[in-house]
Amino acid sequence: MLRVLVADDQPMARERLVSLLSAEPGVELAGTAASGPEAIDCIRNASPDLVFLDLQMPGMDGFKVIEAIGVDRMPATVFVTAYDEYAVRAFEVQALDYLLKPFGRQRFQSALERARRHLERERQGEMAGRLAELLRTGRQESTGERLLVKSGGRVSFVDVESIDWVEAEGNYVRIYAGEHVHLMRETMSGLIEKIGPHRFFRIHRSRIVNIKRVKELLIAGGGDYQVVLLDGTKLGLSRLYRDALQEQLAGG
Repeated sequence: MLRVLVADDQPMARERLVSLLSAEPGVELAGTAASGPEAIDCIRNASPDLVFLDLQMPGMDGFKVIEAIGVDRMPATVFVTAYDEYAVRAFEVQALDYLLKPFGRQRFQSALERARRHLERERQGEMAGRLAELLRTGRQESTGERLLVKSGGRVSFVDVESIDWVEAEGNYVRIYAGEHVHLMRETMSGLIEKIGPHRFFRIHRSRIVNIKRVKELLIAGGGDYQVVLLDGTKLGLSRLYRDALQEQLAGG
């Protein structure tokens, strides 16, 4: 939802802008202002995404409003005025567009669409920055109590203690944590190093379990064993790892 403030000292001009905005999908009116000081108060209190700002207003003109707020903190701005001589100065203070009165619906929609595209690019840039920081610190997060899982364009945090068991699948590992299953590009050895070798035990060359999730061992046919987890899941136990697991469970 795009929150828009209309600041214009002429009642008819304000009403027309409000009417045009009301006809546009995804737009919410954040407020109206009839003077420069009112515009400053509305910007600070309502935090609009976009401001349609008249240049000539009592008390303080549009440029003074931007100066009071600060160019870097000013919401996206479309100037609305009957005077064309301020266009160059308007873009010097990073205005997105310059609507010259009188303007039609098509010209208004063009300015609104330009503002939408600008704000969407800004949001995407912020998201990319946050993701880059998240990925940069991923190793630090992974070595703590939470595991950073990057898969399918999504970044998730998995509490290490919530992991029941893990199975290797080629260059990936499938992590089973309660009702959730996560696929992560990682080797089994690399994962064990991240989540702690003392809490997880290998029961097969391609499978590890959380020691705290093991309920019991069952003897299957032919002398084979199965590991039974607290939730009832049964996993095959390789003979190569059987004695070591029994010793681990016994606290030896």
